[in-house]
Amino acid sequence: MPEPLDATLGARVRDGGVAFAVRSQDAARIDLCLFDDEGRQEVRRIPMQRDGDLHYVFVSGLGAGSRYGLRADGVYSPDDGLWFDPAKLLVDPYAKELDRRFTHDVRLTQHGEDTADLVPKAIVTVDRPVELAPPRFRRGGVIYEVAVRGFTMLHPDIPDHLRGTIAALAHPAVIAHLKRIGVDAVELMPVVAWIDERHLPPLGLHNSWGYNPIALMALDPRLAPGGMAELASTVAKLHAEGIGVILDLVFNHSGESDRFGATLSMRGLDNRTYYRHDAGNPGTLVNDTGCGNTIACDHPIVRRLILDSMRHFVVNTGIDGFRFDLASILGRTADGFDPKAALFGEMRADPVLADRILVAEPWDIGPGGYQLGNFPEHFLEWNDRFRDDTRLFWRGDPWRLGAFATALCGSSDVFGRNGATRTRSVNFVAAHDGFTLTDLVSYREKHNEANGEDNRDGHNDNHAWNNGIEGETDDPDICAARRRDAKALLTSLFVSKGTVLLTAGDEGGRSQKGNNNAYCQDNAITWLDWTTLDEGLIAHTTALAAIRRRFAVFTDPEFFGDDGEIVWLRPDGAPMQVSDWEAPSAGALVMLLESDDEAGRMARLAVCINRGAEPVALALPAAGGSWRSLLAESSGPPEEIAPRSIDVLLASS
Repeated sequence: MPEPLDATLGARVRDGGVAFAVRSQDAARIDLCLFDDEGRQEVRRIPMQRDGDLHYVFVSGLGAGSRYGLRADGVYSPDDGLWFDPAKLLVDPYAKELDRRFTHDVRLTQHGEDTADLVPKAIVTVDRPVELAPPRFRRGGVIYEVAVRGFTMLHPDIPDHLRGTIAALAHPAVIAHLKRIGVDAVELMPVVAWIDERHLPPLGLHNSWGYNPIALMALDPRLAPGGMAELASTVAKLHAEGIGVILDLVFNHSGESDRFGATLSMRGLDNRTYYRHDAGNPGTLVNDTGCGNTIACDHPIVRRLILDSMRHFVVNTGIDGFRFDLASILGRTADGFDPKAALFGEMRADPVLADRILVAEPWDIGPGGYQLGNFPEHFLEWNDRFRDDTRLFWRGDPWRLGAFATALCGSSDVFGRNGATRTRSVNFVAAHDGFTLTDLVSYREKHNEANGEDNRDGHNDNHAWNNGIEGETDDPDICAARRRDAKALLTSLFVSKGTVLLTAGDEGGRSQKGNNNAYCQDNAITWLDWTTLDEGLIAHTTALAAIRRRFAVFTDPEFFGDDGEIVWLRPDGAPMQVSDWEAPSAGALVMLLESDDEAGRMARLAVCINRGAEPVALALPAAGGSWRSLLAESSGPPEEIAPRSIDVLLASS
């Protein structure tokens, strides 16, 4: 019998069989359930031994490929936070592969109803470590946010059998597109196994984003029919092209939802350990996520699960880093958010994780949940202030010039606290959650009728505008105005200091028909139609990416100093004064920069901004030569800034 107090939880192949281990403080008994090769028939049930909260058993004669689940018995008293029900087949929190997807059924929520025919079976696997290298991605690069299924389902060059899978991301046509638009890392929206929210099946809808996980280590079988080997192969092929891979992980809640949700894994094994509950009221789940439950990220068992999950992906696939959904939850204790929370320190100290890229969505909906700028220095942070300040500026709201300029320079007002000299900002204008870039300039109001909630879901205040008509139109003037505004927003993003986040398809005018909460639309609303992408917008994005890579000033995380690295001018060449910044309608200025180029030579750049509806005359200081646009088709020296535009000029001798 192997030593029970092994460092490894889950199922691990050993000489002569498989050792299984799981932790539960409150369970009276846990049984290991073995299934046939199809995962349909339970063939053996074995009581696990116990040592403290560790439940374990060694089964001789088993090997990789064996299918299993767990059943936990004990007190059933939801008012006391106890949900033990031996009729429920449970997925091991350390499961690394599943034989099928999760499917919601009302029986999953009903005490005493056997669910073995509904619940995926875990498959015993053997780790296959890859050779690790430093992350390919560096701060200041371009992150491309991808929903695997929606991104690849309609690509005309991808074979049918690969569409919708992780393997499709390594197709030469996809890689060529990523390289063309200057992607430094793809950020995969959740790819671990998830379940539909219970209100979706009656509506004929399905979760398409994946932010409702059950098994934190197992890939969703529909996205990765080849399992971890498929992800590892895709990562290796992208790495060979100089493109990193970041996984979007959800450690803030699970798909077991609220008190009326399903019992599938952690709830049935040890609810009071894995989830947060109201102080003194173990029957009431804390809902700092808006999804019905909150994972207890301060509990040692949960911290270990999170760290082991991260290590699993790094060791076995070579992933470059992680983005954490509603990441304030990761730092929550009984006293609120703590930037010195144990989990953050453990990530930093872990030898496997220490050099990985860590990106926080720095908020949740609980008390004190908005923590932008307050994460540890090794975290990058999604910057919704950049998003809002950029949108409000281009929408034409008054008194927005100063905030927009600050955002372009790395948001030192947010990330320069406590003497910090470098930005940790992940700048974005649009993301998976909310309007697409094109819908932002085509719809003033959300249009989520297809979601089945009478348009009540989704954010109401999107800082959006429609250029004269709500939604789709053939009016050439309005279409031209929308395209012009989309180009200005893209340019704002790419000339900003910090890391850039671009959501897949926004570079080509992707639309969701005004749906700003399309998580439940696994259909044409979210599937990227490659045949309708705007080639002109893609070319513009390509040019912007080339500028960003050519000039270090945009990717350098150091804030601008007082040594002339940046000078603010009015379009007529005069220095900006306080009165210019504070004018309510101010919307035109020049950002004069010095930067090393790719060859190490010093270059002078002028970023010329005009949000007005009319051109603005431009008079730049002499540069020992002429100024030329790096974006305009004409090669002559510019004499004005076009309406609703940003231009990037280079001084040449």
